[in-house]
Amino acid sequence: MLPTMIGTVVIGGIVGYAAEKTGFTRNGYLQSIIICVGGAFLFYFVRIMFGLKFGSPGFDAILSSIGALIIVPTHWRR
Repeated sequence: MLPTMIGTVVIGGIVGYAAEKTGFTRNGYLQSIIICVGGAFLFYFVRIMFGLKFGSPGFDAILSSIGALIIVPTHWRR
């Protein structure tokens, strides 16, 4: 369980960095990484508590990180 959580956080960080590097978002590197890690970490606990999953834990981390990048920045923009 602990290696899965650590892997989820690492994958979230990589997705946040890659999204900023490719120009998918313009939040800043640190902000994108924090958003992605938070989204992946949140979905990790949803996966544990409710059994909601789309595939392997790594695939779930990638999907939740991208979802958090789409939802959070657009929610606060005008």
